[in-house]
Amino acid sequence: MRTGQDPPPHLLDATMFWNPSGGVHRYLCAKRRWLRQNTDWRHTVASPMQDEVSTLRLPSLPLPGSRGDYRFPWARRRLAQMLRDSRPSVIESADPYRLAWAVLDAARELGIGSIAFCHSNLAQMARLGAGPLLGSPASAAARRYAVRLYRQFDLVLAPSRAMVAHLRDWGVASAVHQPLGVDTSVFHPARRSAAWRASLGLPASARLLVYVGRFAPEKHLSTLVDAVNLLDARHWLIALGSGPMPPSGPRVKVLPPRRSAIDVATALASCDVFVHAGRQETFGLSALEALACGLPVVAQGCEGLAELVDDRVGQRVMKTGAGDFADAITDVFESDRDALAVAARQRAEESDWSRVLPQLRARYERLMHGERQREVGGVA
Repeated sequence: MRTGQDPPPHLLDATMFWNPSGGVHRYLCAKRRWLRQNTDWRHTVASPMQDEVSTLRLPSLPLPGSRGDYRFPWARRRLAQMLRDSRPSVIESADPYRLAWAVLDAARELGIGSIAFCHSNLAQMARLGAGPLLGSPASAAARRYAVRLYRQFDLVLAPSRAMVAHLRDWGVASAVHQPLGVDTSVFHPARRSAAWRASLGLPASARLLVYVGRFAPEKHLSTLVDAVNLLDARHWLIALGSGPMPPSGPRVKVLPPRRSAIDVATALASCDVFVHAGRQETFGLSALEALACGLPVVAQGCEGLAELVDDRVGQRVMKTGAGDFADAITDVFESDRDALAVAARQRAEESDWSRVLPQLRARYERLMHGERQREVGGVA
């Protein structure tokens, strides 16, 4: 137990994924707020960007193809030195690239616990990026890399049971389930705003389908655009975010990402249905935020999204075609929308950050007290 003479714990989060439209950004901001309100812990976010939350700027290079949304921390030795000089009590890596290895270096030199939070399915991303001809060998190589990396960490967290199952199947037997959460006081049906809807310049009868997140290939936004084109003229896709592949179409409105959680909540609550066609989501934080706002969710019925969405709160789409999404959207509008909204809100309340973050804090404390789950030693 810490005495009055001991310094407060210092948690250091290191990530290259510092973009307001990304789930990692929102997770770290929520954690920082909760720690400030409920503990005396110091919290540092180390990233390639610097703002009021990310207080340690890491040297980096522009990431090709990201249109400036992300930068890539590369110089492992320099990164490790900066992380080490911050003197954290425990350190968490939010991405699996060069920065993750620097996190391991710094943690070993300091003799502190290291955590990897697995926010991405590397094998599925490699398969998608390599295309049909090279997808299988690229996926296998990514799995081998993930195992080599994650086995070095003292604790590996994954936000969905599906991602835990993948990691264990690959050979990371110590992976544990740590869900993400939502601030249900911010993301709330009361944020619905007639003025916000009117600002879009659309007819009052418009049915607003909303997506919030990165505009990236793995999100399959073209499926949502094609689904809207199959529906009647009342249906519009509102896409809030940024990235290299923004959606476009005659009934698509793209809005820039919002840094304020209240602004995101207002946009979500002011629409009618949340839609997500991603097939490799490790959690689906924006879907949970939509549920908290009382929105039914139409989402791909696999990976992390399948653990959030069922017919009580919306529709799982079990196939990948635009027609399947169009049918599911139609079914939701023909359902009891009030009952869906109540169930959606109830599901989100079960995942309020006030329930999720104490569990995460307890994991940190056990690690700081010497508990380790690392499977093998060694350095890459």
